[in-house]
Amino acid sequence: MMPFHSLTDLPSQLRDPAVRDLAWALLSPPLLAQTPWPQRHPLSASRWSQHPGELAGWLLNLDADSQALTHWLSQKSVRRLGLYYERLWQFALHAAPDIEVLAANLAIRQQGHTLGELDMLLRDEQGVHHLELAIKLYLGRQHADGKDLADWLGPGSHDRLDIKLAHLGQHQLPLSTRLEAQQALGERNIAQPQAALWLAGYLFYPWQQPYNAPHGGDPTHLRGHWLHRKDWPNFAAHNPGHWQPLARQAWLAPARIDGQQLWPHEQFKQWLATLPNDANTQLLVHLIEGPQGCWQEMQRVFLVNDCWPTQPGD
Repeated sequence: MMPFHSLTDLPSQLRDPAVRDLAWALLSPPLLAQTPWPQRHPLSASRWSQHPGELAGWLLNLDADSQALTHWLSQKSVRRLGLYYERLWQFALHAAPDIEVLAANLAIRQQGHTLGELDMLLRDEQGVHHLELAIKLYLGRQHADGKDLADWLGPGSHDRLDIKLAHLGQHQLPLSTRLEAQQALGERNIAQPQAALWLAGYLFYPWQQPYNAPHGGDPTHLRGHWLHRKDWPNFAAHNPGHWQPLARQAWLAPARIDGQQLWPHEQFKQWLATLPNDANTQLLVHLIEGPQGCWQEMQRVFLVNDCWPTQPGD
């Protein structure tokens, strides 16, 4: 399912933040290995999947000169993480040597009412595909064992892994088979596509609690931990070092921070002391010094208010 295992460490070698996020989008594993509906890596039939070195070379060249990617991202607002993730994929699929992008974010309407959008329509050597792309970060609910997809909540506690997966499979994927979609596709000379999803992201496990991966979870899925504010002193004692919050737009690729942007310990202590008790969920990264004066992420944790999830954190 995941064709680029040999390039796992490549994002950490890239310096440009957007290029690192792009590499992360292309190379990170899915959250789930088994889903009730088809799951397909968008590049699974590309030349890049057969020759990963060519993809690595493209990303390294882009890291040296990221103007094309920067221009692409500037053409549309990408404040929401999910939209940013989609734009990164669109850029890569347009650049892939043997993939034809037929449409992106194609709205399907019925009598002026929008039924939904088809995230991506593309053609490769295996045919025409309708792909739904999603990036999600879920926290394992306490007082559960993690096996049930319903045990995994979004940072704001409104979203759940089982609900998201059902929405993708029962609403988004069948959308391309509706008569309204057939008309829109026919106007663009697009044959009936094969529908599949691609769900990536991170799973955050409760700290100091035995916990299982969700049923069907990919063995290589990306992970972290989460804890309540009251548990931070104990956690920090067990995990000393440089900790720093990450802005939401930097939640994709593992953090790489220049030494000049590294927070001194006192700055972090002051930030934590002034953080409101009911603050939104905060993503913190543990940084260690790497080559050339940069600091690289070693682990990430979500810090949630003490009433989470009954009091939303996002």
